[in-house]
Amino acid sequence: MIELASRLRAHRRFWIASFDVVAWMCAVICAALLRLLGVSRVPWPQVLVVGLASGVLFVALGRIFRLHEGRARLASLDEMILLGLVALPTGALVFLANLAGQWIPRSVPLGATLVFVVIAAWGRATWKWLHERGFEAHDEDRVRVVIVGAGEGGYDLIRSMLHDPERRWHPVGFLDDDPLRRHRRIRGVAVLGTTSELAEIVRQTRAAAVVVAIPSAPAGFIRRVSRQAADLGVEVKVLPPTAGLMSGHVGIRDMRDINLADVLGRHQLDTGVASIADYLKGKRVLVTGAGGSIGSVLAQQIQAFGPARLYLLDRDESALHAIQLILSGRALLDSDDIVLCDIRDERAVRDVFDAIRPEVVFHAAALKHLPMLQRFPGEAVKTNIRGTANVLEAARAVGVERFVNVSTDKAADPSSVLGYSKRIAEMLTAGYADADGTFLSVRFGNVLGSRGSVLTTFAKQINDGGPVTITDPDVTRYFMTIQEACQLVIQAAAIGSPGEALVLDMGEPVRILDVAQQLIRQDGGDVEIEFTGLRPGEKLHEDLFGEREPRDIRPEHPMVSHVPVEPVSRSVTDELPVHGAPEAIVEGLAGLCRAAHAVQRHA
Repeated sequence: MIELASRLRAHRRFWIASFDVVAWMCAVICAALLRLLGVSRVPWPQVLVVGLASGVLFVALGRIFRLHEGRARLASLDEMILLGLVALPTGALVFLANLAGQWIPRSVPLGATLVFVVIAAWGRATWKWLHERGFEAHDEDRVRVVIVGAGEGGYDLIRSMLHDPERRWHPVGFLDDDPLRRHRRIRGVAVLGTTSELAEIVRQTRAAAVVVAIPSAPAGFIRRVSRQAADLGVEVKVLPPTAGLMSGHVGIRDMRDINLADVLGRHQLDTGVASIADYLKGKRVLVTGAGGSIGSVLAQQIQAFGPARLYLLDRDESALHAIQLILSGRALLDSDDIVLCDIRDERAVRDVFDAIRPEVVFHAAALKHLPMLQRFPGEAVKTNIRGTANVLEAARAVGVERFVNVSTDKAADPSSVLGYSKRIAEMLTAGYADADGTFLSVRFGNVLGSRGSVLTTFAKQINDGGPVTITDPDVTRYFMTIQEACQLVIQAAAIGSPGEALVLDMGEPVRILDVAQQLIRQDGGDVEIEFTGLRPGEKLHEDLFGEREPRDIRPEHPMVSHVPVEPVSRSVTDELPVHGAPEAIVEGLAGLCRAAHAVQRHA
């Protein structure tokens, strides 16, 4: 069949045109027989001449639409439309000519037109079916595949597999949860059941791979299918989101291994920051904590918007060396845009601001490791609270136009020293909202790939052979990419109002256990997972919003929520203890947050 198809394809135009001429002759004969109800009553010479003339006329008109030159794929919807567009005027012209000459009954050309369309469409569809069946060599070298999703993605994928000259994949069935598709067959491949029957169908079909052919599949769905497939020992592949495709169609070249972004549901979200970041152009911009994970990527994104000067402040000289090398390709640390300064030093911070007089400030400097700050809460007060107050005070003194404080989801109904200190930093920022500029905060979830994140920890543990340590099998967290986080920071300065906290819609929270298991599967090893129990101050599930905070105020961007924050003055935070028993310091932090929460509740 394949060899015959190749020979016919070499003279495709001739054979299709010849088929259409024969189809017209058959159509005119059928119409005449139906009209005259008897072989002996048919004027055969006239009928054959009209049929042949119809076929020749059809081929001639077809040249106008390039019907036989491959303008549309054989037996495709586009070709069916072209077929009708050429057949109708052909039938009309033959009808008018016959009306004048009266060679055959007047209704025959009209009936023949309809019969021709049926014969031509059926013939093309039959040829395509036979051609595709010829590619279905059921040899053991091909990978047997179960496809999840019998929609457009599954249709395109099946077609691509059947036309793959290397014939690497053999689709053996579909799975789909839509009850309207349970009897569907696509190119001869049937829907065998729902995703809940994956294990049984994989065993029945002896499939070696599962492909999720749903580009819009949510992360939870992919996690469930991935876990089932891993238990069965079969390979899992996915199609990328439609936005990530070069065209609206998918094929075997688009299939890829499942990755962490699929499991987390964090496909890169573009918040449209480029359209509103003109406020950075020609401005003096300062980034504190510029050597950190967030600060360094933030600096790179800011540089693209053409600031007059970009100042990078950090207390870590090695981190400053690294970010200068990234931004400029040199790392001599001798330019005045590289600032070595500890934000806990109030006088030094004030001198820096007096010297460079920034117009836009992004405050990313902070201590962020929850268990460490739980043990040393005084350090959290010194950096995350008093350090932030120092930066805020210096910013107001020099008339900063826009100030963005980088916060965390742990500031929503906080239960840890990290959460308390970042919540109070949000309140301090809101307390400076009466300044001439715009002072606000941005809350993040866990940032993928940031220094010290759970991903880097897991990667190191897996590389060392395990065990991978997780606090609790049910613990969940919100995730976002560094690029998304930095986009939100830049955008916040443009769309936020004074005193607010802005929160990116990060989708559904993800089980940390699923993250660990996916990383282990990607590594291909057999690493043990050990559960250590929640640490003091740690939540089982994080919140993006406090209990009393509104959740769906999105006046500027559909993915960004605006949350009002109760302000607090520096005079209040200066009274927080930094020395003494850790329990007393923690109670002081918690008490200030509770007091603010009570004020907010009664407001």
